[in-house]
Amino acid sequence: MPGTSDFFATATRAWLARRFAAPTTVQARGWPILAAGRHALLIAPTGSGKTLAAFLTAIDRLGRLPADAPKGVRVLYVSPLKALVSDIERNLRAPIVGIAEELAAAEAASEGGVGAMFRAPRVAIRTGDSSPRERRIQGRDPAEILVTTPESLYLILGSQARATLETVETIIVDEIHALAGTKRGVHLALSLERVARRCRAGDPQRIGLSATVRPAGAIARFLGGDRDVEVVDASAPPAIELSVRVPVPEMTRPDLAPHSSTAPTPTPERTTAVTREASPPLAVATSLWPAIHPALLAEIRAHRSTIVFTNSRALCERLAQALNELAGEPLVRAHHGSLSQDERREIEGALAEGSLRGIVATSSLELGIDMAAVELVLLVESPGAVARGLQRIGRAGHAVGETSRGILFPKHRGDLLEAAVVALGMRAGEVESIAVPTNALDVLAQQIVAIVAEGPIEVDALEALVRRCSCYSSLDRRLLHSVLDMLAGRYPSTDFAELRPRIHWDRERSRLEVREGAGRIAILSGGTIPDRGQYAVYIAPDGPRIGELDEEMVHETKPGDVVTLGASSWRVVEITRDRVLVVPAPGEAGRLPFWRGDGPARPIELGRALGRFVREACAQDDLEGWLQAQGQLDANAIGNLVAYLAAQRAATGTVPNDREIVIERFRDELGDWRIAILSPFGARVHA
Repeated sequence: MPGTSDFFATATRAWLARRFAAPTTVQARGWPILAAGRHALLIAPTGSGKTLAAFLTAIDRLGRLPADAPKGVRVLYVSPLKALVSDIERNLRAPIVGIAEELAAAEAASEGGVGAMFRAPRVAIRTGDSSPRERRIQGRDPAEILVTTPESLYLILGSQARATLETVETIIVDEIHALAGTKRGVHLALSLERVARRCRAGDPQRIGLSATVRPAGAIARFLGGDRDVEVVDASAPPAIELSVRVPVPEMTRPDLAPHSSTAPTPTPERTTAVTREASPPLAVATSLWPAIHPALLAEIRAHRSTIVFTNSRALCERLAQALNELAGEPLVRAHHGSLSQDERREIEGALAEGSLRGIVATSSLELGIDMAAVELVLLVESPGAVARGLQRIGRAGHAVGETSRGILFPKHRGDLLEAAVVALGMRAGEVESIAVPTNALDVLAQQIVAIVAEGPIEVDALEALVRRCSCYSSLDRRLLHSVLDMLAGRYPSTDFAELRPRIHWDRERSRLEVREGAGRIAILSGGTIPDRGQYAVYIAPDGPRIGELDEEMVHETKPGDVVTLGASSWRVVEITRDRVLVVPAPGEAGRLPFWRGDGPARPIELGRALGRFVREACAQDDLEGWLQAQGQLDANAIGNLVAYLAAQRAATGTVPNDREIVIERFRDELGDWRIAILSPFGARVHA
């Protein structure tokens, strides 16, 4: 392959030449930087070879390690979701095995000069799904490549296994946009500084990967901290075919006969007051699902492989069950983070090999499953963000030069409005910007206890370590001392007297030491993902783990009940303190599970875009023509959207937008007055 001779061994170049005609843009621009050991943020569309760009220089370097090289992890790969870890591990096999085969073939042909040798590096996985045996093996005989998650990395650093990280040379953070804007990302950034502090060979190379990230400079600083990070921006307008489809002429009355999509636009007299009394409520809508299910089923049957995305695990399970009942066969499987690793791996493998026609998934498949066989993505309800929508539709046609095809089915008229705006943003590639949190003191306190638990440390050394992280580069010294005061037991009032100090601060020597038991507490309370109170589900009596259920769901369940998990029915035989034991119940209808706190919030930028869209729509003399010209809505979607905006204007005289908030007053079922504040800005602003 042209352009690789300067930094790859001959066997690696031979494998590349056999597999690919030429490097992609992100590979051609990224490989010289990565081969030189410099830090880099690689930005490129889905299916453009970013993961191979990041891994290949490391694999090539690992293959040339001498046999007596010290044992330990050399490449640390961090994924935001444990559901993606197995996919990455599976995709690493191709280059590792392929390069080894090229070398073996050349040696067998006695061609010579192929390269001194290639020792295939081993790959290990460490996530919450890993068994104690797998963790012990990795601690005793560490693989050269470790694929893990932020939380599992934190746990490794808090155990004796942290010694295996002293040899790390390369850190790869995949889908970095999913972490950078949250406290979970802040937590990871401190963990990476702890890894760098331990490395014997110096600061490891850092590589960040993303398809949808903005602004690049801020994310590069998040990745590197005080290190210089080069940005390789190979992003391009998304190659997508996306339509918004509504299967009925009137979403509020899907049982009515079809009628013209031309909806009259009432022009009520405009009130001068900001508020006015709301008109009587519209007729109660009947369910739209009987119309959506056949449309989804028709698309699944018309394509070789399909992923249906939803925003919650509960809807994922319900939809999978409904589609299978309508099809009269097990056509699709549910896939989400509350299924076990083995279940998810089996489902992904079945889709890839063609024995499964479709998967109904949540964000567990959103961030990077590399499956070129997927022909179509169906989105049930708006994805809630442009970046999220692009990640999801990018699972279809996930290969270089391919076009990703998707159809979006909104659930109601409000969802239709957001779907139309998200679809416009997706076609234009207008992903939301990410704001990296700074000076999160709760995360800092947790990590300080974990750092001190590794061994005594000077306050100045701790401050230097923390300040290397971009999230704390502006941390005031007084704030750091306030956190240390709290952890050492100096509280602002006697109300906190019962709290136990976690560290000892020797102020004369400016030295920090951990108190007894605090190290264990730091591990038990690791990460920033809240404890959701999940019960593990196992096949009785001693079978494998198949998933998990929300504790509230379990409290409403008793032995003998049948529940659905992963689109399969299971009979509950026993509920213990922390697990649910089940046996298969094929052919029986089960209760559908639910999980709390299960939906994504609307980004403020999408809220502003939605408000601007509404304001411009309401200013159109020919709204239908304006919507048709945009090209992503079908006729039913246009008719429903026109009627939706008209109904709001008829009720209050105006429609909430990016410049106008509407306040409605109305009486509830008991006759009491209620106030509703309407704006497009989303739950975060409203809260």
